[in-house]
Amino acid sequence: MSDTEIRTADPVYVIGHKNPDTDAVCSALAYADLLQQTSRPTAVAACCGIPNLRTEFVLEAAGVHAPRILLDVNPTALQLCERHVVTAAERDTFFSAYQKMKTRGVRSIPVRDKEGRLEGLLPLLDLLSLVFEGEDTLSRARNVNTTLNNIRRVLGGSYQQGSDESGIEDLVVTVGAMSATGFTAHIATIDPNSLLVVAGDRPSIQLLAIEFGVRALIVTGGFELSEGLVMIAKEKGVVVIKSPHDTATTTMLIKSARLIGPAIDRTCVTLDAQQSFEEICKTVEAHPQDLYPVVATGRQLVGVLTKTDLVNPTRTKLILVDHNEFGQAVKGAEDADILEVLDHHRLGGGLRSRTPIRFINEVVGSTCTIVAMQYRMRGVNPSKSMAICMIAGLMSDTLSMTSPTTTDTDRDILEWLTPFSQLDPMEFANTFFAAGSSLRAQPANEVIRVDCKEFEEQGYRFSVSQIEEIGMDRFWNRRAELLEALREMRIQEGYDFCCLLITDISRSNSLCMLAADKAFIRGLP
Repeated sequence: MSDTEIRTADPVYVIGHKNPDTDAVCSALAYADLLQQTSRPTAVAACCGIPNLRTEFVLEAAGVHAPRILLDVNPTALQLCERHVVTAAERDTFFSAYQKMKTRGVRSIPVRDKEGRLEGLLPLLDLLSLVFEGEDTLSRARNVNTTLNNIRRVLGGSYQQGSDESGIEDLVVTVGAMSATGFTAHIATIDPNSLLVVAGDRPSIQLLAIEFGVRALIVTGGFELSEGLVMIAKEKGVVVIKSPHDTATTTMLIKSARLIGPAIDRTCVTLDAQQSFEEICKTVEAHPQDLYPVVATGRQLVGVLTKTDLVNPTRTKLILVDHNEFGQAVKGAEDADILEVLDHHRLGGGLRSRTPIRFINEVVGSTCTIVAMQYRMRGVNPSKSMAICMIAGLMSDTLSMTSPTTTDTDRDILEWLTPFSQLDPMEFANTFFAAGSSLRAQPANEVIRVDCKEFEEQGYRFSVSQIEEIGMDRFWNRRAELLEALREMRIQEGYDFCCLLITDISRSNSLCMLAADKAFIRGLP
């Protein structure tokens, strides 16, 4: 089996914050779409959590699928492994497998079947033992399990009589280097149907082998049988192969035509494609293999990994939208490569990068506004679907353009997006806000996590959750259970305090519910 390329370009994930709101999801979708058309064709929109009801309404209205849910970006075996893989097949010979190892400079290669499923691992030492197996026992040393066609290929020879003998056989190799009398006595003890005779330009030995009806005769030194002997071989059904090598070299090469099956380690340790970096390190430390096959569902081989691949592991590439703090980012973001940040919030949370990055932080009402500005700046007109998404994110974060955070830039961008969306933004926003009241059906402990962000400030670690409602009736009916859910979350997550901000879109006012210990509350100004 030839080398196999099992690689796609590494993706760049465009992703919003944990507990994503509509702006986080829609800005990721729209910016990934823009990047795919311009500078980053491998950009993939991702979502750090399940989209909420209102966001699902937007996705359905826009006719787009939800972004890929990505809860952890710590490197996996699939990301770390080498996917340009040299493989062998069970019917490969020692000779072909060794040539692959030598060409790539490796000491082990995986073996897989025609469907790409892993059969096992072929270590070089086990491969060598296959060739030298039984050297201490003469009878075993002469046994070769292979096909006549494999022998012909390894020798670089040709058929003088017979062709394409591809069935696997158990052959016994003997060299016709003795007298005719001794040779006759020797072969009389072996089943002729499994006997393979190697002989040079010795017609007497050649004739004896043919008349005995051996399975095959290998003629060495580049010599050929006479026409008369070829006719007899044809009558007897004896295959004749011409070898360009001398007898000693021919005999050695025949041994290298053995099939690799007995040398395959079928109990080798494998790594699951989605196994985490930490789990991989534990596995590798506990086993002395040179090479670890990486497999997906159904033992499909997707790559190989060595211990050196763990020294400087490949990092997930991220573009953060609608946040710039690690406390709000997807798990593992601290060890990822942050390529860009697009946000409209305050700076904080210890964000750092290994190289200079594009960091866009604008005083606008939504991240979708910033993404739309990028479309316009690059001269790319958004599709109807992306325009709907960006309008939804903009209207959501600005509360239908009534929030104090709304700017003239937001209004300008909304006007620019409207023709592409083919809808009335205000009518769409009214339907959007009415479609997804989390207080209508969700349990209290889920309501407070729909749009929840974590912060650290002045030594305090706290969360701020936000919900938007049309009217406050549902909130007042559920105030007690919401407060209890906040208190439980504070204890479970170890927060100093938890806030829930409830905004009445119809009246443009908000209430704040706080869960904290009494000492903290007494200390509030």
